[in-house]
Amino acid sequence: MSKHPHLANPDIGLGCMNLSHAYGSPVAEEQAIKALHAAFEMGYRHFDTATLYGGGNNELLVGKALKDRRDEFFLASKCGMAMVDGKKEINGRPENIRKQCEDSLKRLQTDHIDLYYLHRLDFNVPIEESAGALGDLVKEGKIGAVGLSEVSAETLTRAHNEFPITAIQSEYSLWTRNPEIAVLEACKQLDITFVAFSPLARGFLTGTLKDVADLEEKDIRNNMPRFNTEHYANNLALLNDYFALAKDIGCTPAQLALAWLTSKNENIVPIPGTRSVNHMRDNLTASQLTLDAKQMTLLDEMLRQDNIHGARYNAVQQKEIDTEEF
Repeated sequence: MSKHPHLANPDIGLGCMNLSHAYGSPVAEEQAIKALHAAFEMGYRHFDTATLYGGGNNELLVGKALKDRRDEFFLASKCGMAMVDGKKEINGRPENIRKQCEDSLKRLQTDHIDLYYLHRLDFNVPIEESAGALGDLVKEGKIGAVGLSEVSAETLTRAHNEFPITAIQSEYSLWTRNPEIAVLEACKQLDITFVAFSPLARGFLTGTLKDVADLEEKDIRNNMPRFNTEHYANNLALLNDYFALAKDIGCTPAQLALAWLTSKNENIVPIPGTRSVNHMRDNLTASQLTLDAKQMTLLDEMLRQDNIHGARYNAVQQKEIDTEEF
């Protein structure tokens, strides 16, 4: 039985975003579909996408690649944030949620989405209205469960009081600890699964990005303070002991980062994303690694909220989220 009664096994899912969004130029469709096929064959059963990613192209890819296996995996997508006339728009109004869900179903070539998140809180719409609209979609069978993303514990509780929330998806890793302020405790109290996006710190914890000058022009990390030249160099200096611990345990740095999450809390599901089939395989096997209390303490001391250089989002991006801040 899964440790996550609301979600599908295994304990690590696949974030599909970077196949067509955010990290430089998207990969060719044929390559992306091959990667999704490979992910399924190696055992991934939780695939995460969104209306926003690639302007809908990411959902099209997932639908095209996996439609013939639809009853064999857990499908998650998101609404409430999309590209409109070339600009990102956050819209949590009930009529928009319904329209985006119907469009997602068509792109994904399915009659239901297992878990449908509100991608960002619309500060102009009471969360109760958005949650209620998502609840209506559950009652109609269009979606199986309701999720929220990057919201505070207060917002999560308010939404849950309107309609039961199954999962919250927010950034969580060794270098982003915001969920520890209040959201993880709220999830525990309300029996809500926490889905961690960017569990590898957008590549930082893998050790593969040595120089931010190597990032493509359209890579979103170029606009994130932690990835500016000075901050990133300072952050890299924190990883020597981290790499040594991974070597001592006999795992990759990426596997260590994922094991920290899965060992920390039985109700946390990381969804790392990658374009590399080899990295997909390495990430999936991290669920077999359990860290002991001493190793967990060492990791918590190595990378802390107070020794990471730079904010995770710039000022504009920060205004889009509702998550508690240190």
